[in-house]
Amino acid sequence: MKVLITGATGLIGTELMAHLLSKNYTVHFLSTNKNKLVDKNNCKGFYWNPSKGEIDSKAFEDVEVIIHLAGATIAKRWTYKYKKEILESRISSAKILYNALKSNKHNVKHFISASGTASYKRTFDHALSEDNNEYSEGFLSDVVKEWEKCADLFKNLNIKVTKVRTGVVFAKNNGALTEIVKPIKLGFGAVIGSGNQVMSWIHLHDLVRLYTFVIENNIDGVINAVSPEPVTNKKITFAIAKTLNKKIWLPAIPEFVFKVLLGEMSSLLLNSNYVDSSKIINQGFTFQFPDINSALEDLL
Repeated sequence: MKVLITGATGLIGTELMAHLLSKNYTVHFLSTNKNKLVDKNNCKGFYWNPSKGEIDSKAFEDVEVIIHLAGATIAKRWTYKYKKEILESRISSAKILYNALKSNKHNVKHFISASGTASYKRTFDHALSEDNNEYSEGFLSDVVKEWEKCADLFKNLNIKVTKVRTGVVFAKNNGALTEIVKPIKLGFGAVIGSGNQVMSWIHLHDLVRLYTFVIENNIDGVINAVSPEPVTNKKITFAIAKTLNKKIWLPAIPEFVFKVLLGEMSSLLLNSNYVDSSKIINQGFTFQFPDINSALEDLL
């Protein structure tokens, strides 16, 4: 099977591309960097520039599945200008794909879009499933809603659509876990606020396996890509410290400190995002790293 990936040079895209190639898929990918357009070992790159509406239509040749991961990182400071880039990078890239498929003959049957769990309302005591229709308020929730609205456009082309609402991705040498670990490694780790806010997370290896599972089982609709055991801020802080043989001796850092330092972006640390993964498990997917201890042992 031939798959087209956007955002293939990012944290998730790089790992996913390698995983699919190891399973004998043929992979096309889109890049805004012409120096990265390789053509070898069942992997071929094509140029696009969503901000200018440019795309090489040859990228769609014999492609049956598109995995859309492209979008500016949310881990940079949210200035007014950068918030616009976060939103526009997801919308413009999806729309250029849609317009290209609408205007050209193609074999695409399945469009799989990354999404986020930020749309779910804040909760501490029960996990929310894909059926929950109560959205949270705030910038990231608005981004998710617009992101998924663009994904749904592909249904107009009789293409199956899957939206993968992804929690915090834990990887070995990059991403959120690296930043969480840094102060703990240096001996200055501390719980944030009450420490009761819940983090729904997923090991990078499980995430790329989940995308492959979605392809191979023709799963559509909304899927929560989170481990079956979310953790509180307090639990993960002490679990990391234990894995690294460090002590947590500082008092909890009040929430207002992060609100002052980070502004609206502090929601990444302070919101409680308790999300349920039963749907994908009931469809037959198994997590290799279902709990925080097994994930930390592997990654740290």
